[in-house]
Amino acid sequence: MKTKNLNIIIVLGLVATIGILIAQLLWTKEAFNLEEKKFSQRTHIALLEVVKKLYQGTNSELPIQNPIKKIANDYYIVNVENDFQPDILEHYLKSEFTKFNINTDFEYAMYNCQSDEMVYGNYVSFGDKKAIQKSVYFPKHENLVYYFAVRFPDETSYLLSSLRFWFVLSIALIIILLVYVYSIYTIIQQKKYSELQRDFINNMTHEFKTPLSSILLASTYLNKQEIIQKDTKLEKYTEIIINQSKKLNSHIEQILNIAKSDNAPMTMNKKEILLVPIIIDVIENMQLKHPNLSVKINADETTKINADEFHFTNIVYNLLDNSIKYCDENPTISIDILEDKNKIKLDFSDNGIGVSNKNLNFIFDKFYRIPSTKSNEVNGFGLGLYYVKKICTQHNWKIFATNNDDKGITISIEIPK
Repeated sequence: MKTKNLNIIIVLGLVATIGILIAQLLWTKEAFNLEEKKFSQRTHIALLEVVKKLYQGTNSELPIQNPIKKIANDYYIVNVENDFQPDILEHYLKSEFTKFNINTDFEYAMYNCQSDEMVYGNYVSFGDKKAIQKSVYFPKHENLVYYFAVRFPDETSYLLSSLRFWFVLSIALIIILLVYVYSIYTIIQQKKYSELQRDFINNMTHEFKTPLSSILLASTYLNKQEIIQKDTKLEKYTEIIINQSKKLNSHIEQILNIAKSDNAPMTMNKKEILLVPIIIDVIENMQLKHPNLSVKINADETTKINADEFHFTNIVYNLLDNSIKYCDENPTISIDILEDKNKIKLDFSDNGIGVSNKNLNFIFDKFYRIPSTKSNEVNGFGLGLYYVKKICTQHNWKIFATNNDDKGITISIEIPK
């Protein structure tokens, strides 16, 4: 993905997530205001019912004007214009608040004509706590004689508790936003490291290939000289230089091809090919270099697959080469091709040193080399099996490795028909 497109996606995703979060917070605030309004209405109706109860059994009539006045969100005064008893008042307050589902602690006080001040009545708890006696100041109101005041000290926390779902949702959105930001940061860092790695590989291969070409050219010319050909040791040394230079050049080409394939998908020229002839051709070439190599093929010679012949040949070469490199004795490899209605399965089994179970899942990773003495002796960059896995993936094939019962490993490729 291009950097410009990635940046656009990041910005749009960030704006969308922040927008959803802001909308959620606004909805939460609106929900709180609505709950506060509903609480105020329920309280007003409940206090009005208390006033009616206080007038029952008396010869007085209810006040014409609304006797309830809201001083603050959590503070109300009620003008009853009639004498009343504190115990009766508390009983009515409890019953009416319970009736209207106002289940939060409250405190009340009433005006004392004789002392001309508000006298604290009681603190009423709806929870498991016992009634608390404490001194709380209630301001006096002018021009009122028979009235009482009610305060809800925990109104805010009570309202917030009724909005738990909204707060949980807001917290979840905040967590999602943080995870999104962290993921974007990680993606940007990984992309940065990937670009640095690709640039490094491109520069490294270029810098290596220039002197290597000179070495190959000079050593090939040197090997043709008559004085070299007459001296067996000198001829052997020049051949070592040429062979090792070719090997190094092959490694550099492999690294370069992997770097290119990571940047853009490799082009696949798929066609129907016979499996066994290609495998035999690779084996014959490998046996020229490793005469002690023994390979047994168990397959139907007419088995065909739809694949890129060049890359499939490289797959077979890499798998055989790996089996030879990581073997402490004469390498013996068994290639079994099994076919059924749905798929063709290729099993490459060797008698090598094997791989521990904890490392088996990593052998197809890029640049991964199993930490062992044998790995230190074998030249390579850990790209062979990574290349094999990549080609299999682009063909939509499955590849996996298992340990054999005695020794060595089996690498299996499943090719759907």
